[in-house]
Amino acid sequence: MEFVDKELLLAAASDFASYPGPPADASTKEFLDRFPLPVIFSVLQEPDTTGLESTLVSCLERVFKTSYGTSLIPQYMPYVKAGLQANSEAVKCLACKAVASLLDTDDRDVGTAVQLVVAYDIYPLLVNCLIHGYEQVAKASTEAIKNLARSPQGLDIMFPTKEGLALSLKDLAARSSSLARIRILALIAKLFSISSSVAVAVYESGLLNVLEAEVKNTSDVLMTLSALEVLYELAASPYSSESLLKTSLLQLLISMISNSSAESILRSRAILICARLLSSNEIFSLIGESTIRGAELLFSSSPPVARHAVEAAFCRQGPGKQLAGLHALANICGATRSEDGKMLNYHSEECLRQLIYETAAKTTKITPSGLVLSILQQDAEVRLAAYRLIGGLVARKWCLLEVCSREETVNLVTDAHAETTKSGMEARHSCCVAIGFALANSDNQKIQSNTALITKVQEAIRRGPYLTQQRVEAQPVVMTAERF
Repeated sequence: MEFVDKELLLAAASDFASYPGPPADASTKEFLDRFPLPVIFSVLQEPDTTGLESTLVSCLERVFKTSYGTSLIPQYMPYVKAGLQANSEAVKCLACKAVASLLDTDDRDVGTAVQLVVAYDIYPLLVNCLIHGYEQVAKASTEAIKNLARSPQGLDIMFPTKEGLALSLKDLAARSSSLARIRILALIAKLFSISSSVAVAVYESGLLNVLEAEVKNTSDVLMTLSALEVLYELAASPYSSESLLKTSLLQLLISMISNSSAESILRSRAILICARLLSSNEIFSLIGESTIRGAELLFSSSPPVARHAVEAAFCRQGPGKQLAGLHALANICGATRSEDGKMLNYHSEECLRQLIYETAAKTTKITPSGLVLSILQQDAEVRLAAYRLIGGLVARKWCLLEVCSREETVNLVTDAHAETTKSGMEARHSCCVAIGFALANSDNQKIQSNTALITKVQEAIRRGPYLTQQRVEAQPVVMTAERF
């Protein structure tokens, strides 16, 4: 290797790494023509005594973000492999990002990239970085593994049809530290978001059994909470519902919610996860085979699990718990479902109505209308959840009557100046739309005769979420001329 002026290299790498804006292929080629990759890699292998390593790593990260830089990676796979095994965490992180860039390609080239990963035995090294690396290394390796799983060829490496041909993430998680298990579980959530085929492969690998074990083991609250956070992210994936319902995770969550001795933070998180999972549109067809639709599961036990969401929503036992309860109850009542899918079966609806009336009777508000008004009078974050809840509840005739029975409630919901944030304005307007739809389909004579109420709601809907005042026409100003 020819001699390299490290001071000159440091200055050039620093300039390239700190140059504003995304790097261009032309400037990248110009830099690498002066300092070829083998030269930079050889310097990185030497002991760092001048802070050169961090500068070179930052420089190479920008290089590999360009098309030109990425095109050079296949030529230097031995260096990438050595980087994944380096003692330096910064170099490991750089190598993981290089693999992620290599795999982030179109369908035509992905086969070649996967072949390189196989040829240089890169996948086990990525998993090792995921488990044993520092936080940034684990994050970079997760992204690389996720990119590998995007292709059928890469998925075959991670989850082969024949056992014993690849590193088993399930077995590795079972015998690793708690931190390593959580990282593997977090990887599961990332993989589920890719496609249905990837979700099926993850499910068939048995990795969800590891998640079940962590949720079931409540002796370590922090570990259980971490597992619940992963499950919360997993429940948001459009490909997760079918797989999750084949496990006992939903039953574990319901048991956790029903356990009065469990930590309140765990129960609150379990409520949110159940609401997110059971409010998805896909859930009805998946659970329909057992004649139980979505949120109706929460009313099927005795006493019903849904009572925890109702109590948390209306009994002010801390803002965090109430906020979780409001959003959970909103999802249960159909805030995320279409208008024709908000109502549950007769038993569930009767149980919901009874729970809300009983909860109101235990408070100073006495009636559901008082409860609704009280949550609308709280801070912006709670009001946003309140709009979602009201939008779901008014599909019920009894609740529409409760909401409309108080002029203060209608005034707050239709007040165009009540919210100042975009999300608040949109939530308030969506609530008005839901009330308007319920009013239009109501056969209650008292409500239909209240033309002032209907007009006020219709006007709020017509204004839209952002228009805060009526249109003001320009008025001519007439004044006498001044004489001198």
